[in-house]
Amino acid sequence: MLSNVLRAQDTAKAKRPSPPAIAMGKIGSANITINYSSPAVKGRKIFGGKLPYDTVWRAGANEATIFQTDKDITVEGKKLSAGKYSFFATPGKTEWTIFFNSETGQWGDKPGGATNMDPAKTVLTFTVKVKKLKDIQERLEYSIKDDGFSLRWEYSDVFIKVK
Repeated sequence: MLSNVLRAQDTAKAKRPSPPAIAMGKIGSANITINYSSPAVKGRKIFGGKLPYDTVWRAGANEATIFQTDKDITVEGKKLSAGKYSFFATPGKTEWTIFFNSETGQWGDKPGGATNMDPAKTVLTFTVKVKKLKDIQERLEYSIKDDGFSLRWEYSDVFIKVK
């Protein structure tokens, strides 16, 4: 009976306007998994519009995005211990601030729209440059490569180096 309930919940999530997605891969010997919900542009201006610049964002939709590694890694030159983290970002015009936060399982936004990130639980923060894509990326997409991972959506491409 429990498996039927879980299957029904997965089916309901898949029918959301921003369906769940998973990026999985290996960087060095570490297994990396990113669980997120993938919103669509739908003709809207996203960064600097629906998502104002210099405002913390849950880096996805619905529940907070989750980044998980089974080994200690170095992210943009800083150590991140093996574990599970919520992943947030503050988009800017030319660079983004990235946050790995030890609190997981929360809905991404609080009632009223503020991001549901407790700054006291942030374990890693850094900035990265954002690149402009020539063509629109309709759905938010994370991908894992040998040397890091990227977040692409609308006309933005953010790559984060990992060793």
